[in-house]
This record gives sequence, structure tokens and C-alpha cells, in this order.
Amino acid sequence: MKKVILGLSALCMVAFTACKDDATSKIKEENVAEAAERDATAGEFPEISFTETEHDFGTIINGTPVETKFSYTNTGESPLVVSDIKSTCGCTVPSDWKKEPLAPGETAEFTVKFNGRGTPGNQVSKVITLTTNTESGKEQVKIKAFIEADPNAPKTDS
Repeated sequence: MKKVILGLSALCMVAFTACKDDATSKIKEENVAEAAERDATAGEFPEISFTETEHDFGTIINGTPVETKFSYTNTGESPLVVSDIKSTCGCTVPSDWKKEPLAPGETAEFTVKFNGRGTPGNQVSKVITLTTNTESGKEQVKIKAFIEADPNAPKTDS
């Protein structure tokens, strides 16, 4: 019984002496101001608007590379960041986008190259996904083309 009382006494002594510093003395005022500013603008997401969300290359001969540019504007209230752009396959390559934050009202663009390969006589459609700091976090644009057989391609026997 003496061991239990001694153990409880030691536990109480540790509990009362461990909290001797006031936690509020460790808070830095500049961090509080910065957090308040961040929280005040937390609900303001940037918005992205495209001049076109789908580009049609029309009819192209199989294997003919084509490219287009997609232009976009930050129509929101806070800086827009496009951190990554990917396509659904390796035949479509996005490039040359602005990696720095885009201020409200500013416009930028990126290039999409398509190698033009597909099954002749078929419509090809590819999706390009932008990873952004908009409310949804992802934005998409599309390209499409009708693939026509190359008249100069060697004939294959079926």
C-alpha cells in the first residue's frame, strides 16, 4: 500500500511541475497575424477560364503531328497555380505552361502536341488534365481529330 501511495505522490508531483510554463508565452505574434490573413483568404479560390476547352484538328492523315495552344485566364480573386499538366496517353504531350502563380486577371497558355497516330477511319479524342489550386483541384481540356489513312502508306495484305 505504501508503494501505491508513493507512486501516486510521484505522479502528482510530475503532473504539477510539468506544466510550469505558460503556453501563451510561446506564441509568436507575427505567426498569429500571418495565420489570420491566410484564414481570411482561405475561402477565395482562383478560377480558371479557357478561350476553348476542346480543340478539333479536323481530318488529319495518320501519323501527321499537329499541335495547338490552349489559352487560360485567372478569373478568380487569388493567384492561380498550375502545378502539372498530363494527358491520357503518351501520344499527346502538353508543354510550356507557366509554373509561377498567375495573378487575378492574367492570361497564360500551354502547348499540346499530338503525334497524329490512330486507326484510320476513326475519331480520336484525348483529355488533358491540369492540376491546379482551384476549388476542384483539376481542370480538363480536350483535343480531337478524325484520322484518315495515309495514301502513301504501303498496302498490307489482310
